[in-house]
Amino acid sequence: MTARSGRWIQQWDPEDETFWNRTGEKIARRNLLFSVLSEHIGFSVWTMWSVLVLFMGPEYGLTPADKFLLTSMVTLVGAVVRVPYTFAVAIFGGRNWTVISAALLLVPTVAAFTVMEPGTSFSTFLLVGLLAGVGGGNFASSMTNINAFFPLRKKGWALGLNAGGGNIGVPVIQLAALAIIGASGGPRVLLGIYIPLIVVAAVLAALYMDNLASVRNDTGAAKDAARDRHTWIMSFLYIGTFGSFIGYSFAFGQVLQNQFDRTPLEAAYVTFVGPLLGSLIRPVGGRLADRYGGARITLWNFVAMGAATAVLIAASMAKSLALFTVAFVVLFVLTGLGNGSTYKMIPGIFQAKAHVLGLEGEAAAAYGRRLSGASMGLIGAVGALGGVGINLAFRQSFLSYGSGTGAFVAFLACYAVCFAVTWAVYLRRPAAGPAGRTPATEEKPQLSYAEV
Repeated sequence: MTARSGRWIQQWDPEDETFWNRTGEKIARRNLLFSVLSEHIGFSVWTMWSVLVLFMGPEYGLTPADKFLLTSMVTLVGAVVRVPYTFAVAIFGGRNWTVISAALLLVPTVAAFTVMEPGTSFSTFLLVGLLAGVGGGNFASSMTNINAFFPLRKKGWALGLNAGGGNIGVPVIQLAALAIIGASGGPRVLLGIYIPLIVVAAVLAALYMDNLASVRNDTGAAKDAARDRHTWIMSFLYIGTFGSFIGYSFAFGQVLQNQFDRTPLEAAYVTFVGPLLGSLIRPVGGRLADRYGGARITLWNFVAMGAATAVLIAASMAKSLALFTVAFVVLFVLTGLGNGSTYKMIPGIFQAKAHVLGLEGEAAAAYGRRLSGASMGLIGAVGALGGVGINLAFRQSFLSYGSGTGAFVAFLACYAVCFAVTWAVYLRRPAAGPAGRTPATEEKPQLSYAEV
């Protein structure tokens, strides 16, 4: 049973089916719901500059290169703050930090509301944009927190739903911007809508979420996770999936404007579709990974991402807006699937390592939760850096070639490398010995990731 002290739960064992069915699932789902709400608004605040730059016409004095640089720096801060946000769950507690991190979203939103007008210098816009990066940190703390609430058999679905609900904050703010543009409103109207929503999210988290004592004061887990090679391998794969999702979310509208001469309204009509579908499909990626194995789904997803990117290159060279838009939306969907499957792999990898170390039962589950929870923040931070690379690649491609074609060629090469790494590390069978036996000794079982 759960033992409570204030908003702290002292005992938590989701792997115990009796406990889970009796009380655990209800508590975990409640925390998941309000975690999604806070993370959702965090994503909206983080990516608000993807739509604010569409509002910023010639009177603002910003070049396309300035706008790509601005969104790159916002993405960079969102990636970097994910590391301390991961530690924060262990220090403050998941519920407590959700309240704090939600309230912090007021800072960039109010600041943007204050300066958003023609005549403001680019350096001021850049500084205020950097503040919006705190919204990117909510993902890391939310995933670390929710990972601890759910049993391994449910993690793919739960983490996919948590992240997907957060990711959908991207198209929601883009849809809100579309409605405001259509009603002849301005960026301050958009920002004014989010200020009270942030307050509501913080209050609801304070009222209905819980802290898990088992997660507290274990900052050493992050150090152990950082020393494990799989943390960095999965970080690289996450660059390919989530880095693509967040990078394209910031860049899609600007590419349509600069390469196909779309107006802000025409770009806004299309921009939200890709992030929306990519967010909605993320839990499906987690569910498929639960059933077929995250590594298998991730591997073939990179194949599909490479194919979609090849179509984008052809459409870009042929200047076909229709084909380009369809291929870009398909690529968004695939990034969402890959986001779900890669995050399912993380707890499975550390659970597999626990068994190799000779741990069983709750000891193995605790080891897996400890390291997977810690690694998720680091993986999320490094993965988000992919969004920085994408925006910088687009900036350079437009400066050099006047289109995004060069950037897409680089992305295609990246997906090919991600495919090779996934196969080599997580799906390639160990070489057999002379008698058809693997080189592993009987004393130390062979570690297999084919089912993670």
